[in-house]
Amino acid sequence: MAMLPLLSLLLICYGIGNTRCSTVPGNTKDMLSLLDFKRAITSDPSQALSSWNTSIHHCQWEGVNCSLKHTGRVTALDLTGQNLQGQIAPSLGNLTFLRSLDLSSNRFFGQLPTLNHLRRLQFLILGKNMLQGFDPDALRNCSNLQYLDLSLNSLTGSIPHKIGLLSGLLTLSLVENNFTGTIPSSLRNITLLEQINLELNHLEGSIPQELGHLSNLVVLELGENSLTGKIPRIILNHSTLEMLDLHSNFLHMELPSNIGNTLPNLSWLFLYNNMFQGQIPDSLGNLLQLEYIDFTSNNFSGQVPSSLGRLINLKYLKLEQNMLEADDNQSWEFLDALSNCRSLRVLSLYDNQLQGAIPNSIGNLTQDLVALGLDKNNLSGTVPESIGNLTGLSILLLSENNLSGQVGSWIGNLRNMGALSLSYNNFSGPIPFSIGGLIQMWKLFLNGNKFEGPIPPSLGNLPFLSLLNLSQNNLNGHIPLELFSPLSTITTCIVSYNNLEGPIPPEVSNLKQLVDLQISSNKLNGEIPSTLSECQELQILLMDKNFLTGNIPRSLSSLKSLSVLNLSYNILSGFIPIELSNLSFLTQLDLSNNSLQGEIPREGVFGNVTAVSLGGNWGLCGGILGLNMPLCHVISQRSETEYYLIRVLIPILGFTSLLMLAYLVTMKRTSGGTYKFVLSFGRQFPRVTYKDLNQATESFSAANLLGQGSYGSVYRGKLTQAKIEVAIKVFHLDIKCADKSFVTECEVLRNIRHRNLLPILTACSTIDNNGEAFKALVYELMPNGNLDSWLHNKTSGSCSKCLSLAQRASIAIGIADALAYLHHDCERQIVHCDLKPTNILLDDGLNAYLGDFGIASLVGHSSSNTAGGLKGTIGYIAPEYAQTGQASIRGDVYSFGIVLLEMLIGKRPTDPLFENEHSMVNFVERNYPDQVLLIIDARLDGECKRHNQANTGIENAGYKCLLSLVQVALSCTRLIPGERMSIREVTTKLHSIRTSYITTNGEQAMLC
Repeated sequence: MAMLPLLSLLLICYGIGNTRCSTVPGNTKDMLSLLDFKRAITSDPSQALSSWNTSIHHCQWEGVNCSLKHTGRVTALDLTGQNLQGQIAPSLGNLTFLRSLDLSSNRFFGQLPTLNHLRRLQFLILGKNMLQGFDPDALRNCSNLQYLDLSLNSLTGSIPHKIGLLSGLLTLSLVENNFTGTIPSSLRNITLLEQINLELNHLEGSIPQELGHLSNLVVLELGENSLTGKIPRIILNHSTLEMLDLHSNFLHMELPSNIGNTLPNLSWLFLYNNMFQGQIPDSLGNLLQLEYIDFTSNNFSGQVPSSLGRLINLKYLKLEQNMLEADDNQSWEFLDALSNCRSLRVLSLYDNQLQGAIPNSIGNLTQDLVALGLDKNNLSGTVPESIGNLTGLSILLLSENNLSGQVGSWIGNLRNMGALSLSYNNFSGPIPFSIGGLIQMWKLFLNGNKFEGPIPPSLGNLPFLSLLNLSQNNLNGHIPLELFSPLSTITTCIVSYNNLEGPIPPEVSNLKQLVDLQISSNKLNGEIPSTLSECQELQILLMDKNFLTGNIPRSLSSLKSLSVLNLSYNILSGFIPIELSNLSFLTQLDLSNNSLQGEIPREGVFGNVTAVSLGGNWGLCGGILGLNMPLCHVISQRSETEYYLIRVLIPILGFTSLLMLAYLVTMKRTSGGTYKFVLSFGRQFPRVTYKDLNQATESFSAANLLGQGSYGSVYRGKLTQAKIEVAIKVFHLDIKCADKSFVTECEVLRNIRHRNLLPILTACSTIDNNGEAFKALVYELMPNGNLDSWLHNKTSGSCSKCLSLAQRASIAIGIADALAYLHHDCERQIVHCDLKPTNILLDDGLNAYLGDFGIASLVGHSSSNTAGGLKGTIGYIAPEYAQTGQASIRGDVYSFGIVLLEMLIGKRPTDPLFENEHSMVNFVERNYPDQVLLIIDARLDGECKRHNQANTGIENAGYKCLLSLVQVALSCTRLIPGERMSIREVTTKLHSIRTSYITTNGEQAMLC
C-alpha cells in the first residue's frame, strides 16, 4: 500500500506530459553529459545554468526537456539567446534521445563536435555564434536530421562536399559565414531539400546545374556572393520554386522570354545588384503568385511591360537603377496597368530614363500605396494634382528631375507622409504652409530648388521631424523660432546657401537631439549664441560664409562630440578659445578669413596641419611650424614708447600745422585779395591770388578741366612760383549752398590729417577780375585721377587702366582707413556724406585719397548736423536718409559698401542692369556666393577663377579673396543700419583679407 501514493504521482506526472519531476529517478548518463557541457561554458552572464545542479532533477533544468516515455531521457535542449560563451562539449553526443538542439544566439566557438550518435536528432540550430569549423562527418549518422542552421558564424573554407551525406535534410542554412569556393554539386544528393540559403558568403563560380534536380526545392537563396555566369535553365523551369533570391552577384544574361510560363508558384523574385540585361519579359505578367519583384541595379532596358498589371497579388515592385524608358503615352501605359494591382505597397523606378510629364493616371494607383520613388529620372513639368489621391503614401521621392512650378495643393492631402524628397528640381514659389500639417513627417528634403520667401513657421508643428534640408534655394527672412521648439526632435538641420538673415536664435539650445547643423552661405549676422553649447549631441557645425561677428564662444568647447566646425568667411574677432583644443573628436576646424588675433593653440586639432585652416586672419601668430604663421612678439618698453610718440606727438604737430590754414581761411580779405599759404609739409610759399590761379589754369580753360561736382569744378594747374602741379577746386557761388559747402570743407579740413585724406595746400577767398566773389581750394594733384576713371575706362581692349584684385583691395583699405579716422579718431566725429568713386583720388602708386568734404557733417555741430534734405549722390545714399535726412556714420558705411561692390563688379549702382533687381545690393545678394563669378568685372576673370589650375580640388586664392570682399560689401549695405559692420570692423577684416591673399599668391597678386 505504501507504493500507491508513489504510483499515483507517477501517473499524474505522465498524464500531464511533464517529466520535470524531482521525485522521478532519472537517467544519470544524460545528467552527466549535461554537467560536462556546463563545465565547458566559460561565461554565463545571465546565470542561465544556475539551476543545473544535482539538487534538482536535470529534467527541470533551464532549457531542458525530457521524454514522456523514456524516463529522464533528454529530448530537447534550448538555450537560445543566453549569451553563453565556451566550446560545445562532445558530451552532447551522448544525449541519444535528443531530437532538437538549439544553441543559437550565444558565443560558442571552436569546432562543431561529433554528434554521430544522435540518430533521433531532427533540428540542429547553432546560428549566430562564433563557430570556426564544420565537418559533415560529425553528423554522418544523424539520419533523421531535417533542419540544419549554422548561419551567422565564422565558418571558413569550402562548403564540404560531404554535406551531400545529410540525405534527410529539408532545410540548409549557412547564411553569413566566410565560406569560399564553389557551391558543391553534391547537394543534388539531398533529394528532399526544400530550402537552401547560402547568402552572405564568398562563394564563386557558377550556379550548379545539379540544383535543378532537387524536385522539392521551394526556396533558393544565393544572394551576396560572387557567383558568375547565367542562371541554369533547369532552375528557371522549376515549377515548385516559390522564392528565387540571387541578388548581389555577378550574374549576367537576358531573362528567357518564357520565364513567366515555367515558374507558376513563384512569389519572390530578387535579382537586384547583378548584370542582367535586355528587356523585362512580358511573360512575367503570367506569374500570378508574384508578390515581390526587385530588379534594382542591373542593365535592363526598354519599356516596363504593361503585363505587370495582371499581378493582382503584387506588393513590392522595385526596378531602380536600370535603363528603362518612358517618353510617350504608349510607354507610360504600364502606370495605367499597375492601377489594377490593388495590393501594391512599394513602387520604385529610381534612376532610369523616364522622361516627360508624370501622367495624371498616377493618381489611379491604389490608395494603399506606401512608397513611391520616381527620383533621378528626367521628368519635367508640374506634379499632377492627382497624386494627392494617394493618401496612404508615407514615402514620396521625386528628387533629381526637372520638375518645375509651385508645389500644389496635392501636398496637403498626403496626411500620412513621413519622408518627402523634392530636392534638385526647379520647384519655385513659397514652401507650402500646408506641409506643416503633415504631422507624420520625419524627413523633409526640399534642397536644390528655387523656393523663395520665408521658411514657414508651420514646419515647427512637425512633432517627429528628424531631418530638414532646405539648402540651395532662395529663401529669405529670419530662421523661424518655431523650428526651435523644446519638443523638437530634429537631429539634422541644413539651411545653407539661401538668403536667410538676422541673428541665430539663442533658442537653438532647445534642439537637444541635434547632431548636424549647417547654416553656411547665408546673410546671418550677430554673434554666435553661446547657448549652442547645450546641443550636446552636435557633431557637425557649419556656419561659414555669413556675417557673424563677435568672439567665438568658449562654451563651444563643451560640445564633446563635435567633429567638424567651420566658421570661416565671417567677421569674427578676438582670440581663438584655447579650450577648443580639448575637443578630442574634432577632426576638421576651419576658422579662416575672419578677424581673429592672438596666439594659435598648439594642442588637439591645432597640432594637425591638415585638419585646421586659419588663413586670412592677419592678427594670428604662433602655432605649430606647419601653419606658417608669424611668430608672436612681446612688445618691448622701447617700442611702447615709440608707439606713444606716434599716437600722441604726431597729431599735435599736425594740428599745429593746420592752425595756419585755419587762419588763412578765416581772416578778412586784404587789398589785392592775395594770401600766403602753407604746404602740408610746412614749407612756406608766396601769396596766391586770383591772378595766380587764373594763370595756373590758363584762364580756367576746358582743356584743364578735371571734373565737375555738385558745387564746383576742378582744374589742373601749375603754380609758377611754387613750381608744383595742383588741383584747384573752384566753387560756383551762384549755386545754392555752394558758399556753405566752401565753409564746411574749410572747417573740416583744418581739423584733420590722415595719410588717406586728400592733402590741401591752401584756400583762397577773394574777388575775380569782374569783381565777383571767388572761392577756391588748392590741393596736391593726384596723377592717376579718380577711381571712377579706372573702373569705367571705356578704352576697348586696353589694360592701361586695369586694376588687379589686390590693388582694388588696397584702395578699399585706404578709403576704409580714412573713414575710420573720420568716424572714430577725430576730436569731433565727421560724416563724409558723399562717398563715391569720383571723390576717391589715386596717386602715382595707386594709393587712395578721400576728398570733397563739401557736404560733410560734423556730429554735434549745430550748423552741419541738420536735416536739410538728402545728402550725397543717388545710388550711394543710404536708404534711411530718405526717411530721416539725418547723416550718420552708418550711412557712410553703406556708401562704402556700394563703392566696394562697384569696384568688384565694374558697374555703377545706377546701371540699367539693376532696374529689375531694385538695387545693386539685391542683384549681388541673389548671385552670392554660387554665381558670383558670373557678375564680377570681366577684367578680374583670370585672377578669380574658382579652382587652381594645377589642382582643381583646391579653390583659387583669388576666388576666396573675391568672396571675402563681396561678403564685407554686403555686410556694409544691410538695410537696417544697426546690422551693418562698423568701419573699424571693416578695416580689420579688409587688412586680414589682403594679407591672406598676398601671402598665398605672392608678389604676382600685386601686379596688374
